[in-house]
Amino acid sequence: MRAFYDTSRLLSSGYLKVSELHTIYFEEFGTRGGVPAVFLHGGPGGGIQDWNRGFFDPNRYHVTLFDQRGCGRSKPFSELAENTTWDLVDDIERLRKHLGLERWLVFGGSWGSTLALAYATRYPERVSALVLRGIFLLRPFEIQWFYQFGASEVFPDLFEQYLAPIPVDERGNLVRAYYDRLRSPSAEVRRTAARAWSVWEGSTVKLLIDPSLQSEFAQDDFADAFARIECHYFVNHGFFPSENYLIEQIHRIRHIPCVIVQGRYDIVCPMRSAWDLHRAWPEADFHIVADGGHAATEPGIRTALIEATDAFATRLAQ
Repeated sequence: MRAFYDTSRLLSSGYLKVSELHTIYFEEFGTRGGVPAVFLHGGPGGGIQDWNRGFFDPNRYHVTLFDQRGCGRSKPFSELAENTTWDLVDDIERLRKHLGLERWLVFGGSWGSTLALAYATRYPERVSALVLRGIFLLRPFEIQWFYQFGASEVFPDLFEQYLAPIPVDERGNLVRAYYDRLRSPSAEVRRTAARAWSVWEGSTVKLLIDPSLQSEFAQDDFADAFARIECHYFVNHGFFPSENYLIEQIHRIRHIPCVIVQGRYDIVCPMRSAWDLHRAWPEADFHIVADGGHAATEPGIRTALIEATDAFATRLAQ
């Protein structure tokens, strides 16, 4: 199994104003002149963490990481206005231009895989390669599976805690019920809903429940942005024009080298979506991690991702 690379070689950090309302935080890591790459975090609304740099050899990569609109150190915090998939896609392109990079490898897991595919379909000429993990295509059945019925049958004990803030007569559409509470003028209503929503995901993200991750997802600031922004995207169907939009756009990116890594026992983003992507895009390398859940830190998933970036570092440098 592969260990994370050293994450200490931070080259710079700063802010980029991307609209009249939003300013995003970004950082550069690795070696200037190395293979350019951009890391797209999950959620939406999750924000970047130091360990995210560890998938890349700092001697061979020049990696950009950033907090998407409304989360992490980006400003304003937990803001839903001017916060759509296509706003984020254009932010990635603004950041590329700001840094003076011609093309880059795009790395994304979970919601980051959604955003990576959306960016690649809009700007295919700017993508040198894709590394995707825990595939999420933001289709209705995926939202239904995790937030309404499906994952509930695997974790019924934890699902009861997720149900708790919602009255029985509103449980027919849990995402909508949560969305109403996550925009409530009452700070307590909003805090309770955000924590329950966020802890549900933090409890199920790994193959084996990790109490430290549950605690992390329960932190008020993290939960507020994570729950509000996720729910905002989900009630708006990812701002995509059709349910199967990303699969329908694969012809635009079929020529781009791609590695797909999927945990067999991913509860958050079940393997059906990775399989559908693989069937639509058989040219991409497809790796099933037999003992993996959803988290990128799980040993088998971490190893497959690092092996992919190592291989691309050699291939793209040539």
